[in-house]
This record gives sequence, structure tokens and C-alpha cells, in this order.
Amino acid sequence: MSVQDTQKIVMPVRNDNSRLEQNLSKQVRQVKNRVFSSLFRDLPARRLVLSGEDTETGRSERLFVVNQLRRSLKEASLPSGISPSEILSDMLEDVIKFGPIAEFMVDDNVTEIMVNHAEQVFVEKQGKLVYTGIRFSSNSQLMTTIERILRPLGKSVNPHHPMVDSRLPDGSRVNVIIPPLAVAGPMLTIRKFVQDLIAADDLIRMNSMSRNMSKFLKQAVETKQNIVICGGTATGKTTLLNVLSSFIPEEERIITIEDAAELQLFQFHVGRLETRPSDMLGEGAVTIGDLFRNSLRMRPDRLIVGECRGREALDMLQAMNSGHVGSMTTAHANSARDVLSRLETMAMMAGTGLDVRAIRKQIASAIGLIVSVARYSDGTRKIQEICEITGMEGGAITRLDLFRYRQTGLAENGKVLGAFESAGAVPRFYEDLRARGLNPILDIF
Repeated sequence: MSVQDTQKIVMPVRNDNSRLEQNLSKQVRQVKNRVFSSLFRDLPARRLVLSGEDTETGRSERLFVVNQLRRSLKEASLPSGISPSEILSDMLEDVIKFGPIAEFMVDDNVTEIMVNHAEQVFVEKQGKLVYTGIRFSSNSQLMTTIERILRPLGKSVNPHHPMVDSRLPDGSRVNVIIPPLAVAGPMLTIRKFVQDLIAADDLIRMNSMSRNMSKFLKQAVETKQNIVICGGTATGKTTLLNVLSSFIPEEERIITIEDAAELQLFQFHVGRLETRPSDMLGEGAVTIGDLFRNSLRMRPDRLIVGECRGREALDMLQAMNSGHVGSMTTAHANSARDVLSRLETMAMMAGTGLDVRAIRKQIASAIGLIVSVARYSDGTRKIQEICEITGMEGGAITRLDLFRYRQTGLAENGKVLGAFESAGAVPRFYEDLRARGLNPILDIF
């Protein structure tokens, strides 16, 4: 039996197991969410801030919480194969570690937790910022919570090193900044890892893109167009990158490069690389650019960079121009026009002495498509435009608009009204597909 035959047998089992584990994890989170909601509703406010100290008060508070959790779990419907003791242990650890914000860590509707200081906690819920009214007893208590979160990660924060950016075991990003840099008290931000893999059909159902957009992007990925996804903070760039990555054929070798591993790829042949910050002495840092240059020696069919933000942009453009087609990345920019300027600036940061025109030529020949995403006033995230880079004219990079979202107004409830539409143009790269004997989809335009 060949290696290929073995993979055909093994791979479907692996994917099925992943889906089963994901479903079980989702059920457990739902149970935790219900129990936490009940616990935090019933407990007096002072019980929400556990000291975690080995004192009579601390032991009394923990015992009280354990009894409350046991009572709630008895009334909960647990997934088959999961014992109450397992969930009890996990939940008690969450309560002690995260204190007042523990309930938000298991709430799937909460995507980000923002603690500005002890008395001000916001969350992002369904795309909107919400003031919770939850508070810590003091900045000292908030600092204790931060230390509990960082300690298992091998991280620490102090006035000499007042900033930390790290990743929790579940993939969530945690950022801490403390005085003297944070004026009102310690600040804690947790961007939660999306546990449930989102597919293209989910984005269509959420009205984040149209079915015609999905068909086009699937074909673009399969035919190895280099794609840049751009948008502002928390607009859904990584989510869309995940969706586009799912269109990559199973047999290809994929290398991902990220500051913090957030991508969820279920293909069989994936190599995941993650940057490393410098140590306390300012040494040992490994950057996106370092990993990118190393990845070119790893025989990738596809390179996926979580975010292009600096001088590595020139390395990536040169790689795309030298045969590493089908690569994808994201960048912070509000529109296709803005991201071209940003890529130009980032490439110049490499300090190679290339003039602007030479860099623009690199961009024009390397990038195939730009997909711009935005978060609208009602909290929804949508693809706002898809355009093709067609070359240069008079020293400027030229674009061809393919799809866009046109907002027409607001409903009385604040919901954004509008529609996805084709710009009526057929992409230039379709000519190349026809030359290769492929049949591009035309009716979507």
C-alpha cells in the first residue's frame, strides 16, 4: 500500500475525530456557561472576587463556591462521558484564576474582554462593546488575577517590564499593561479564541458575504491567486483568512506564520510557526520576517502569514514573485487603496534602497486580489470590496473592482441595510485560467 493510499484512509478518520471533539467541547462550554450564569446570578457580589489565598476567609469563599457549583451541576444536563467532577474542577479553577470575569471566558457570545481598571470592565458581544458593570474589589485584586493568568504561561509583569502579550492554553490572546504606563491601574485585554470553526456557509448565513463572493474566492484560492485581506481592528480578518484557507486542496503542504497561533486549519499537511518575543534582557526574539525567510526552505506549497505588519512585507512580495503563488496574509488598512499604500510603506521599512516605483512594481506583480472587510455600525462584519490588482499605469498601481457591499441605509432597530453586488467586470486572471484549460465561473458577474 502506498503512502498516498494510507493517507486516504487515515485523513477522514482524523477529521471526523476533530469534529467529534469540537462538538463535545461545545457542549461542555454550553454547560459551563449555564452553570456560571446561575452561579453569578445567585452569589452576592463579594463572592465574585475570590482571594485565592490560604486564609480562613479564602477557604470559606472557595468552599461556598464549590457547594454552589455542585448544586448547579446536579441540575445541569451533562454530555455523555463527562463527569460532574471533571467540570467542577475546571470551573473552580476558572473562578479562582479569572475572578469576576470568569463568566465571560465561557460565554460564546463574548469575543473580547477589556478591563480598563478595577472598576471598569467592557466586553465585545455580537460585534458591539458592552459595559458589564462587573468590577474587581481593587487594582490590587486585579493585579492578583493578572498574576494568576500569567504564571502558568511562564510570564510575569512588573514596573520594569510593564507590558506582556501572550497566549492562553485555549488559544486566546492576553495583553497586559500596568502602571506606570497604565495611568488608572492595570489593564487586561483578552481576545478569545474562536472555538467553533466558521465555514463559508456560516459567513453567507450571517450576511458577511454573498454566495457569489464565496464561489469566486474559492476558485481564486484553488487557482493559487495571491490574496491580501485588509481591514481595521476586530473586523474579522483572521476569521476570513481561516475560511479562505479551508479552500486549499488537501494534498498541498501549508506553512502558517503567526504572532500568536489563531488559525484553525484542518488539512492534513500543515506546519505551524509562531513568533517569540525577546526575553527580560531584550534578547532571543524571533520575528515574522525571521520565520518567513526560514519557511522558504521548508518546501511550502502555500504560505499563510497571519498578519503582515513590517519589513517582512518585502520578503513576502519577493517570494510571491518568485514562485510561491497561492500565498495569503492580512494587513491593517481600511480599504484596498489604503492597503496598497501600507504595503508600500512596510516594504520601504526593509531599508534596501529600492525606490517607490520599484516597490510598486513588486506589489503590482505579486498581489492578485485584495479583499477588504469592515465592521459596520450594527456590529456586523462584512466583505466591503474585492478587487483585482491589474498592473501599473503612469507609476500608479491599477485595480479592477469585482464585488462590493453597498449600504443603503439603517433600519429603525439600527440594523444596516444594503446588498452585495458585482461590479460587472470579469477578472483579468480568467484569461490565464482559460489558457490553462480551466473553465472559470462567469455567471457570478
